[in-house]
Amino acid sequence: MFLTIIVFILILGLFIFVHELGHFVFAKQAGIKVEEFGFGFPPRIFGIKRGETIYSLNLLPLGGFVRIFGEDRPEKSKADDKRAFYNHSIKTRAKILIAGVAMNFLLAAFLLCFGYWIGLPAMITDNETANLNDVKVQITQVAYNSPAEQAGIKMGDTIKELKVENQRLEIGKIEDIQNFVEDYNGQEIIVVIQRGGEVLEKTLTPRIEHPENEGPLGIALARTAIISYPWYSAIFRGISSAISLTWFIIIALFGIFWELFTRGQLTTEIAGPVGIFNLTGQATKLGFIYVLQLAALLNINLAIINSLPFPALDGGRLLFLAIEKIKGSPVSHKVERIAHTAGFVILILLMVAVTWRDIVRVF
Repeated sequence: MFLTIIVFILILGLFIFVHELGHFVFAKQAGIKVEEFGFGFPPRIFGIKRGETIYSLNLLPLGGFVRIFGEDRPEKSKADDKRAFYNHSIKTRAKILIAGVAMNFLLAAFLLCFGYWIGLPAMITDNETANLNDVKVQITQVAYNSPAEQAGIKMGDTIKELKVENQRLEIGKIEDIQNFVEDYNGQEIIVVIQRGGEVLEKTLTPRIEHPENEGPLGIALARTAIISYPWYSAIFRGISSAISLTWFIIIALFGIFWELFTRGQLTTEIAGPVGIFNLTGQATKLGFIYVLQLAALLNINLAIINSLPFPALDGGRLLFLAIEKIKGSPVSHKVERIAHTAGFVILILLMVAVTWRDIVRVF
């Protein structure tokens, strides 16, 4: 648990630091005054002033911010405030807002490039044998009320061997499991699994009759291995994987919103801080490369969510810039302030709701 807490804080801190660093650097380059670079949300625990900027640590750790001079434009702006955010061009302001999202995407791409260089887990076929490390057959899905679920087998478990009476079979391929189960269908077998650092034995009986697409045990399997590439190939694979993951997450997010508006409910699981903490714990047990992979995935998620055209997010602020560009004048300061405040409140309430659901589900 202690190690999971440390890893979770490090991952969260890295996300926030990189995102806000993007805003900070581009604002400084544009000559705009940065009043505060904060980790966490107020109230402030302490702050150190260096030059014109306060670097602060705040009480609520689930976020961060860069307070840019003039970002919240007053109703009557002063023309001589040349270092104010609102007195710069729409193009410059848009670059500063986009910089945070861009930095998260670049961090994810870098993590994946590094991962492909040192070796990342990947799905392989039963026929692949060359240049593979840590080959294993893992459980990717457990059907509800199946023999596997009733025996306590979980997604992510690795099947090490199968046993029945005096017969035992070490597992190297998915085909091994399928053939063994077929030979002893309807009979009690022992499945030896590895879960993190534990090796467990689970007793169950494969079903002779079973629902379609579930199989006798009620599990889905994937053969995985650690595969590494030369640095020049790792760079290409890391960048292409970051792009592919981005597109996949966008499609999944669209599906979530579609379910919400058409059915009025969410059938897709959404993880909040507690859910992400739980995922971090699982990845930590599996090892560094799994933490690396999770960090890259979460970074892309953060970048996409921040890009949504919702008030209080970077995408929401970009939306107001787009409206300003179209109408030829800024949106009323009062309207924009109310929109961002309301958006922030909604996001906090949503975070509380998702966190509560995570707590109920996990504990």
